[in-house]
Amino acid sequence: MSGMPVLLRGTKLRALVVDGGEVATRKVAALLDTGASVRVVAPEISAALRELATLRGDKLRLAERPYAATDLGDANIVVAATSSREVNASVARDADLEGRLVNVVDAPDEGGWTAMATHAAGDLVIAVSAAGVPGAARRVRDAIAARFDGRYADGLSRLAALRRRTISTRGGAEWRRAAADLTDASFCDDVEKGAFAGRVARWEREDAWR
Repeated sequence: MSGMPVLLRGTKLRALVVDGGEVATRKVAALLDTGASVRVVAPEISAALRELATLRGDKLRLAERPYAATDLGDANIVVAATSSREVNASVARDADLEGRLVNVVDAPDEGGWTAMATHAAGDLVIAVSAAGVPGAARRVRDAIAARFDGRYADGLSRLAALRRRTISTRGGAEWRRAAADLTDASFCDDVEKGAFAGRVARWEREDAWR
Protein backbone atom coordinates (compact mmCIF):
# COMPACT_ATOMS: atom_id res chain seq x y z
CA MET A 1 0.00 0.00 0.00
CA SER A 2 1.38 3.38 -0.97
CA GLY A 3 0.65 6.56 0.93
CA MET A 4 1.99 9.73 2.47
CA PRO A 5 2.77 9.28 6.18
CA VAL A 6 1.59 12.19 8.32
CA LEU A 7 1.69 12.89 12.04
CA LEU A 8 -1.69 14.13 13.27
CA ARG A 9 -1.95 16.27 16.40
CA GLY A 10 -4.26 14.29 18.65
CA THR A 11 -5.55 17.31 20.54
CA LYS A 12 -6.97 18.61 17.25
CA LEU A 13 -8.89 15.40 16.51
CA ARG A 14 -12.60 14.85 17.01
CA ALA A 15 -13.12 11.15 16.40
CA LEU A 16 -16.19 9.00 15.80
CA VAL A 17 -15.79 5.26 16.43
CA VAL A 18 -18.64 3.07 15.19
CA ASP A 19 -18.93 -0.09 17.31
CA GLY A 20 -18.40 -0.89 20.94
CA GLY A 21 -16.57 -4.20 20.90
CA GLU A 22 -13.00 -5.33 21.46
CA VAL A 23 -11.48 -3.80 18.31
CA ALA A 24 -13.32 -0.53 18.86
CA THR A 25 -12.13 -0.44 22.46
CA ARG A 26 -8.50 -0.67 21.33
CA LYS A 27 -9.07 2.07 18.76
CA VAL A 28 -10.73 4.33 21.32
CA ALA A 29 -7.95 3.82 23.85
CA ALA A 30 -5.31 4.65 21.23
CA LEU A 31 -7.17 7.80 20.18
CA LEU A 32 -7.58 8.94 23.78
CA ASP A 33 -3.85 8.43 24.31
CA THR A 34 -3.19 11.00 21.58
CA GLY A 35 -5.43 13.56 23.29
CA ALA A 36 -8.34 13.21 20.86
CA SER A 37 -11.98 13.71 21.79
CA VAL A 38 -13.92 10.55 20.96
CA ARG A 39 -17.57 9.67 20.41
CA VAL A 40 -18.68 6.03 20.23
CA VAL A 41 -21.90 4.89 18.60
CA ALA A 42 -22.89 1.22 18.88
CA PRO A 43 -25.93 -0.94 19.68
CA GLU A 44 -23.89 -2.58 22.45
CA ILE A 45 -21.09 -1.01 24.48
CA SER A 46 -18.40 -3.18 26.09
CA ALA A 47 -17.73 -3.05 29.81
CA ALA A 48 -14.18 -1.90 29.03
CA LEU A 49 -15.49 1.08 27.07
CA ARG A 50 -17.88 1.98 29.87
CA GLU A 51 -14.97 1.91 32.29
CA LEU A 52 -12.96 4.14 29.95
CA ALA A 53 -15.88 6.57 29.80
CA THR A 54 -15.98 6.68 33.60
CA LEU A 55 -12.28 7.49 33.71
CA ARG A 56 -12.19 9.81 30.70
CA GLY A 57 -15.63 11.36 30.65
CA ASP A 58 -14.10 14.67 29.59
CA LYS A 59 -12.89 13.11 26.32
CA LEU A 60 -15.17 10.13 25.68
CA ARG A 61 -18.91 10.05 25.03
CA LEU A 62 -20.97 6.91 24.41
CA ALA A 63 -24.23 6.51 22.48
CA GLU A 64 -25.80 3.05 22.75
CA ARG A 65 -27.82 2.77 19.54
CA PRO A 66 -27.35 1.84 15.86
CA TYR A 67 -25.25 4.11 13.65
CA ALA A 68 -26.87 6.83 11.55
CA ALA A 69 -25.23 9.14 9.00
CA THR A 70 -25.99 12.14 11.21
CA ASP A 71 -23.60 10.68 13.81
CA LEU A 72 -20.68 12.04 11.79
CA GLY A 73 -21.43 15.40 13.38
CA ASP A 74 -18.24 17.43 13.73
CA ALA A 75 -15.91 14.40 13.58
CA ASN A 76 -12.84 14.97 11.43
CA ILE A 77 -11.66 11.35 11.74
CA VAL A 78 -13.85 8.22 11.70
CA VAL A 79 -13.33 4.54 12.52
CA ALA A 80 -15.71 1.87 11.19
CA ALA A 81 -14.96 -1.08 13.46
CA THR A 82 -18.11 -3.23 13.39
CA SER A 83 -18.31 -6.90 12.46
CA SER A 84 -20.90 -6.02 9.78
CA ARG A 85 -19.57 -5.52 6.25
CA GLU A 86 -22.75 -3.62 5.38
CA VAL A 87 -22.49 -1.18 8.29
CA ASN A 88 -18.78 -0.55 7.76
CA ALA A 89 -19.33 0.11 4.05
CA SER A 90 -22.13 2.52 4.93
CA VAL A 91 -19.93 4.41 7.40
CA ALA A 92 -17.17 4.63 4.76
CA ARG A 93 -19.56 6.01 2.13
CA ASP A 94 -21.03 8.57 4.51
CA ALA A 95 -17.59 9.70 5.66
CA ASP A 96 -16.34 10.04 2.08
CA LEU A 97 -19.36 12.10 1.10
CA GLU A 98 -18.73 14.45 4.01
CA GLY A 99 -14.99 14.68 3.35
CA ARG A 100 -13.96 12.94 6.60
CA LEU A 101 -10.95 10.65 6.96
CA VAL A 102 -12.17 7.13 7.66
CA ASN A 103 -10.48 3.91 8.76
CA VAL A 104 -12.39 0.73 7.83
CA VAL A 105 -11.09 -2.15 9.92
CA ASP A 106 -12.31 -5.01 7.70
CA ALA A 107 -11.51 -3.31 4.35
CA PRO A 108 -8.61 -0.87 4.76
CA ASP A 109 -8.61 0.04 1.06
CA GLU A 110 -12.07 1.57 1.47
CA GLY A 111 -10.72 4.14 3.90
CA GLY A 112 -8.39 7.09 3.75
CA TRP A 113 -6.14 6.09 6.66
CA THR A 114 -4.90 3.08 8.59
CA ALA A 115 -3.38 2.82 12.04
CA MET A 116 0.30 1.98 12.33
CA ALA A 117 2.39 0.41 15.08
CA THR A 118 4.24 3.27 16.74
CA HIS A 119 7.26 3.75 18.95
CA ALA A 120 7.91 7.01 20.78
CA ALA A 121 11.06 8.10 22.58
CA GLY A 122 10.41 11.63 23.70
CA ASP A 123 9.78 13.68 20.56
CA LEU A 124 10.98 10.89 18.30
CA VAL A 125 7.99 9.03 16.82
CA ILE A 126 8.44 6.06 14.48
CA ALA A 127 5.46 4.39 12.78
CA VAL A 128 5.44 1.03 10.99
CA SER A 129 2.96 -0.37 8.49
CA ALA A 130 3.29 -3.96 7.26
CA ALA A 131 0.84 -4.80 4.47
CA GLY A 132 -2.15 -4.85 6.79
CA VAL A 133 -0.63 -7.41 9.16
CA PRO A 134 -0.57 -5.71 12.60
CA GLY A 135 1.41 -8.50 14.28
CA ALA A 136 4.27 -8.11 11.80
CA ALA A 137 4.20 -4.33 12.21
CA ARG A 138 4.47 -4.69 16.00
CA ARG A 139 7.47 -7.02 15.67
CA VAL A 140 9.27 -4.56 13.40
CA ARG A 141 8.31 -1.70 15.74
CA ASP A 142 9.75 -3.54 18.73
CA ALA A 143 13.01 -4.21 16.87
CA ILE A 144 13.30 -0.52 16.02
CA ALA A 145 12.49 0.48 19.61
CA ALA A 146 15.40 -1.58 20.92
CA ARG A 147 17.79 0.75 19.11
CA PHE A 148 16.02 4.10 19.12
CA ASP A 149 15.65 4.51 22.86
CA GLY A 150 15.93 7.26 25.46
CA ARG A 151 19.29 8.38 24.07
CA TYR A 152 17.41 9.76 21.08
CA ALA A 153 14.81 11.39 23.31
CA ASP A 154 17.59 13.26 25.13
CA GLY A 155 19.41 14.19 21.95
CA LEU A 156 16.31 15.51 20.21
CA SER A 157 15.29 17.46 23.30
CA ARG A 158 18.62 19.29 23.26
CA LEU A 159 18.43 19.76 19.50
CA ALA A 160 14.92 21.25 19.75
CA ALA A 161 16.01 23.65 22.50
CA LEU A 162 19.00 24.75 20.41
CA ARG A 163 16.74 25.27 17.40
CA ARG A 164 14.37 27.55 19.32
CA ARG A 165 17.20 29.57 20.84
CA THR A 166 19.19 29.91 17.63
CA ILE A 167 16.24 30.98 15.50
CA SER A 168 15.19 33.47 18.17
CA THR A 169 18.61 35.07 18.63
CA ARG A 170 20.45 34.51 15.35
CA GLY A 171 17.84 33.67 12.72
CA GLY A 172 16.83 30.77 10.52
CA ALA A 173 19.92 30.80 8.32
CA GLU A 174 22.18 30.22 11.33
CA TRP A 175 19.94 27.40 12.57
CA ARG A 176 20.13 25.72 9.16
CA ARG A 177 23.93 25.87 9.39
CA ALA A 178 23.84 24.26 12.85
CA ALA A 179 21.29 21.63 11.78
CA ALA A 180 23.37 20.64 8.74
CA ASP A 181 26.34 20.03 11.03
CA LEU A 182 24.51 18.30 13.87
CA THR A 183 22.36 16.00 11.69
CA ASP A 184 25.09 14.88 9.30
CA ALA A 185 25.88 11.25 8.50
CA SER A 186 27.31 10.65 11.98
CA PHE A 187 24.15 11.73 13.83
CA CYS A 188 22.95 8.27 14.88
CA ASP A 189 26.43 7.03 15.79
CA ASP A 190 27.06 10.13 17.90
CA VAL A 191 23.74 9.76 19.74
CA GLU A 192 24.32 6.09 20.47
CA LYS A 193 27.94 6.57 21.57
CA GLY A 194 27.09 9.51 23.83
CA ALA A 195 29.02 12.04 21.74
CA PHE A 196 26.04 14.06 20.51
CA ALA A 197 25.61 16.11 23.68
CA GLY A 198 29.14 17.41 23.26
CA ARG A 199 28.46 18.46 19.67
CA VAL A 200 25.34 20.35 20.73
CA ALA A 201 27.27 21.96 23.59
CA ARG A 202 29.76 23.42 21.13
CA TRP A 203 26.95 25.18 19.27
CA GLU A 204 25.45 26.29 22.59
CA ARG A 205 28.77 27.89 23.52
CA GLU A 206 28.93 29.57 20.13
CA ASP A 207 25.46 31.01 20.77
CA ALA A 208 26.57 32.27 24.17
CA TRP A 209 29.60 34.08 22.73
CA ARG A 210 27.65 35.92 20.06
